[in-house]
Amino acid sequence: MILPLAECAEAVLRCADGRAKTALSRRHAAAWMAARDAGETPPVGRADPPPHPARPERPALLSPRDVPRRRPGSEAGRIALLHAVAHIELNAVDLHWDIIARFAHVPMPTGFFDDWVRAADEESKHFNLICDCLEAMGSSYGALPAHAGMWRAAEDTAGDLMGRLAVVPMVLEARGLDVTPGMIEVFRKARADAAVQALETIYAEEVAHVAYGSKWFHFLCGRHEMDPKTAFHDLVRRYFHGPLKAPFNVEKRAEAGLPPDFYWPLAEETAPAGTAGRTS
Repeated sequence: MILPLAECAEAVLRCADGRAKTALSRRHAAAWMAARDAGETPPVGRADPPPHPARPERPALLSPRDVPRRRPGSEAGRIALLHAVAHIELNAVDLHWDIIARFAHVPMPTGFFDDWVRAADEESKHFNLICDCLEAMGSSYGALPAHAGMWRAAEDTAGDLMGRLAVVPMVLEARGLDVTPGMIEVFRKARADAAVQALETIYAEEVAHVAYGSKWFHFLCGRHEMDPKTAFHDLVRRYFHGPLKAPFNVEKRAEAGLPPDFYWPLAEETAPAGTAGRTS
């Protein structure tokens, strides 16, 4: 019999080392998915997740303005870019387990937990793929400083499941759909085939993660008789810090269940006059 899912989620959050965290994540995900494939519904249970996930001593976490700018025209710049991606993926592992641990008390269909277990498993795979690329280039995760603000969205929405769905998958992960094609092109031009393959895997699988957010956000809007577009705009205004940056990957966002009238009004509203179409 497997442990209650929320306890598994908390264990991942309390594991500091990136490789160990993702190994534990994949082990718990495999056990949950095997049980579900066998027609079982394991217990979700309850957890006491930490306010911040455990982290290794490195990388040093800096204010966003203090993180050195990445110049992908050089190998050092490409290493820095991959390091930033690894940091994002590791935070995504924790974000997906945190939504399970922190909101286990909210009555939700079992499919909700299926989706976030699957997303956490895929993010764990993504982290390891990027770490493999870094190591092949003579570097490693932790060798460079990283963004200290990655957990802010989780802190701000710790008591609001709809806010968490709006800001994490539907804003932050959707941004990945916008920028990943450009990163793939950087590594393709450098003939870095392993990095291209890793980023293409991430790009393909992130669509589903955004879609999970949209699906369950709409589910909760239906439960509470709320208009999804209005609720999304209200929650992003409340919890997201800064503009939604264009250009947007309209095709992939639509594939994930995000129509333009969800995000364009926020970009136009929050960006300075005349800058709504720029990529600052």
